[in-house]
Amino acid sequence: MASIDGARVAFLVATEGVEQVELTQPWADIQRAGGSPVLVSTGDGPVQGFDHLDKADTFDVDELVGDVSVDDFDALVLPGGVANPDQLRMHEQAVGFVRDFVASGKPVAAICHAPWSLVEADCVGGRTLTSWPSLQTDIRNAGGTWVDEEVVVDDNGPGPLVTSRKPDDLEAFDRETIALIEKARG
Repeated sequence: MASIDGARVAFLVATEGVEQVELTQPWADIQRAGGSPVLVSTGDGPVQGFDHLDKADTFDVDELVGDVSVDDFDALVLPGGVANPDQLRMHEQAVGFVRDFVASGKPVAAICHAPWSLVEADCVGGRTLTSWPSLQTDIRNAGGTWVDEEVVVDDNGPGPLVTSRKPDDLEAFDRETIALIEKARG
């Protein structure tokens, strides 16, 4: 596994609706690689995780999105869940944070329904992504190319995007995310 010792990685979520495994597995893999994940949210928490449509665990928020800057982090992870990115799309500071992160050139990783946040932030034009299949029309309408692949790494922009379709793709998603963080840190 790649080493990203000391890398601070923001995990941006709404206060409810995050697909728990899409938060916890990348979080654990970032930690195993030496990184420091930080839970950033639209509210001060706790964040309610979900296992599909069933409530699961809750998670304490580390930072509010309005109180952080892209400069505070080395990378951004956007976990999915249907309700999570739908709520983030309606939160002006969250959308701005995503937009600024993509513009910064730092790695951004989004899984499942999370590319909705990238669409809302107007960050998919000219890029190739994957996602949960129901987002393909939104991605295409926003100027992106949608493909049905386990993981897609797109470098056609200011910074790399990593996208995956679903929890079954987490191993590949995490591997590519960590590799891009390591590469970006030189």
